[in-house]
Amino acid sequence: MAKTSKIVKNEERKVLVARYAEKRRALLAIVKSPKSTNEERVAAYSKLRKLPRNTSRVRIRNRCSMTGRARGFEGYFGLSRIALRDMALNGLIPGVRKASW
Repeated sequence: MAKTSKIVKNEERKVLVARYAEKRRALLAIVKSPKSTNEERVAAYSKLRKLPRNTSRVRIRNRCSMTGRARGFEGYFGLSRIALRDMALNGLIPGVRKASW
C-alpha cells in the first residue's frame, strides 16, 4: 500500500493538469507554429514557464487504483501486477485466468 500523501498528491496533479490543459495547449501551439514570430515564441515560452510545474501531463504517475502502487502498473486494467494477479486468481476479472501449459 502506497503512502496516502503520495496518492493525494498525484490526484491533485491530475486536477491541475485538467485545469490548465487548454491554456498549455494554446501556448504550445504558438511555440510550434511555423507562422509565429520569434517575439511571439519568446512570450509563449515565458508564459509556459510561469505556469505551475504540476500542470504538465508528464508529472502524473500511473498508480494502481486499488493499492496506489506506482511500479508494475498494468494500464489496460489500471492495476498493479500484484493486485491484477490476486484478482485474476480469485476470478474477479472476467476473461482472465492464470496461464498453464
